[in-house]
Amino acid sequence: MRVLGEWRTRTSGLLVLVALAMMPPLVAGETPGVVNVYSYRQPFLVQPMFDAFTRETGIGVKVVFAKKGLTERLKREGRNSPADLIFTVDIGRLNEVYVDGLTQPVSSAVLDANIPPQYHGPGDHYFGLTLRARVVAASNERAGDLKAIDYEDLALPEYKGRICTRSGKHVYMVALFASMIAHHGPRYTEQWMRGLKANLARRPQGNDRAQVRAVKEGVCDLALVNHYYIAKMYENPKQRAWAEAIHVIFPNQTHRGTHVNISGVALTAHAPHRQNAIRLMEFLSGDEAQSMYSQINSEYPVKPGVRWSEFLRSLGVFKADDLALGRIAALRTEATKLADKVGYNE
Repeated sequence: MRVLGEWRTRTSGLLVLVALAMMPPLVAGETPGVVNVYSYRQPFLVQPMFDAFTRETGIGVKVVFAKKGLTERLKREGRNSPADLIFTVDIGRLNEVYVDGLTQPVSSAVLDANIPPQYHGPGDHYFGLTLRARVVAASNERAGDLKAIDYEDLALPEYKGRICTRSGKHVYMVALFASMIAHHGPRYTEQWMRGLKANLARRPQGNDRAQVRAVKEGVCDLALVNHYYIAKMYENPKQRAWAEAIHVIFPNQTHRGTHVNISGVALTAHAPHRQNAIRLMEFLSGDEAQSMYSQINSEYPVKPGVRWSEFLRSLGVFKADDLALGRIAALRTEATKLADKVGYNE
């Protein structure tokens, strides 16, 4: 999708640059053959699925894309909002939209059939559309023999000075910490986080790609990353060597499975085109769109049985943790407090 304009809005006292992925601006009560979308997901990641939906149904999809500020915009617009759906990544961000009262429940036999229950939000207020595995990127040179590991192992003394992660306050790390609380309780998780911090090769910094680069450069031997960044690095000539320097390990395969997060969608509280919006949600949970997510984004389909992309198949089959993501969302605040308590970023 082409970005046709930019505008600035003031949110929490800060100027936020918002890129509009459509023109003209969305207007509540437009023609019936349309769905209006607010998306934190970048246009190139979702537009192919929207185009396929339009070809199949004749219903147009108009999108506003922004890196920040869409939730605040929904709040300001209230009942007059033109938005039917909001798309975002991470269970925490989806849950915040729900907690803020900006969503409504969806009852759909199609969504129930396509999306496993652990990827439904409380009361069916939001739904996961793709899965994102939090994996260990291990050095081929210095950890080549390591083929299996648990998240719990990352706190063992044998890994001292060998691990890299991004900030403990980032949503991907917070979700992992929350899953540890769900499985082990806060006392164990606090001690585990202290052990993980003690094993870091450097202060937490950078994004997931930066962790893989650090492994390539010998800063650390192991890094926690989301799996799809590996695919993106293979597609980037400057970063391909980073990806080639590591192998992917799916943690906790002998018991509960690897922690997964989601990208997802919610129906807005005052959606003016409710039925069209639900049709789009159902389409995105179906075989065609789920396969496109796998091929284009290198994310795992949430619907069981959909064929994975060649890259995903190259990583091998793995067992995913089936912990309800609503449970993880509920523990995020506690996880953030523990990160502060152990001084994870210090």
